[in-house]
Amino acid sequence: QVQLVESGGGLVQTGGSLRLSCAASGRTFSSYAMGWFRQAPGKEREFVGARRWSGSSTYYADSVKGRFTVSSDYAKNTVYLQMNSLKPEDTAVYYCAAGSSTLYGSALAYKGQYEYWGQGTQVTVSS
Repeated sequence: QVQLVESGGGLVQTGGSLRLSCAASGRTFSSYAMGWFRQAPGKEREFVGARRWSGSSTYYADSVKGRFTVSSDYAKNTVYLQMNSLKPEDTAVYYCAAGSSTLYGSALAYKGQYEYWGQGTQVTVSS
């Protein structure tokens, strides 16, 4: 049974940093794409950033490029989202997702390719 469990969310001031973690279990994810998405109240879930577990391809939304970084620790089966220079508009529930499709680059942003989702963790950025 595949499980993705996010942690690390919280309240931070504008300009601050947070690191989200996504602990994956239930199968070998070495050939998977791991993505981060977010959903603000009243809005659709949107893509944030993703990478193939191997690191062979990464892709970010324009809104977070240069501020957010997706990384992975194979030994810990954990994917991270390092968020720097946070803004109030980054406030949302953040979700980790895993997809087995062999997609690269901008195709990593396609929400429909991700089969497994975590429960989400709240990030609130105060102004």
